[in-house]
Amino acid sequence: MFNVTYRKLVVEECELINDMNPSQFIKRAWREVNGKRQLVEVNYQDSDWPNGYEHHFNSLKATVLSDGEAIGAFDESNKLIGFATINRKFFGENYNYVLLDQLFISLEHRNKGIGKKLLLKISEVAREWQADKIYICAGSAEETIAFYFAIGCKEAVEINKELYENDPRDFQLEFQL
Repeated sequence: MFNVTYRKLVVEECELINDMNPSQFIKRAWREVNGKRQLVEVNYQDSDWPNGYEHHFNSLKATVLSDGEAIGAFDESNKLIGFATINRKFFGENYNYVLLDQLFISLEHRNKGIGKKLLLKISEVAREWQADKIYICAGSAEETIAFYFAIGCKEAVEINKELYENDPRDFQLEFQL
């Protein structure tokens, strides 16, 4: 067992995500088949950041600079091994949602409870902001969706059309605060 330290990230630390290993082998993913969501074999090795490093670096920086919140998980050598971000902007008609913009754990540190802990810590911030729920556009990989459901997420009651249209294969989920 090793110690993980969790703390707020500042803008000068955004480049630390460059030390993380974002790769993921996706054996199966959820896809729309004949009008029904099903798990299908994809056997895909995603060795880089989805949408590229620059996209994630710029999103992280934008969140920090726009009064959002970014929390990092650091190992004993103070290396960033995971992070989660939420954006400050509220949306939703019946609920005050905030977007979980990013949640990443470096490959070698997955399945150790770090993702869950980051989500719980970011949830504390969302509660302070008086949000009702965290909105999540979760990638369709089997393990990703299993993680979110295991920590208590459910399919979103309200669908944010703009976020859905960014990638219709994503699961639109919510985490009740």
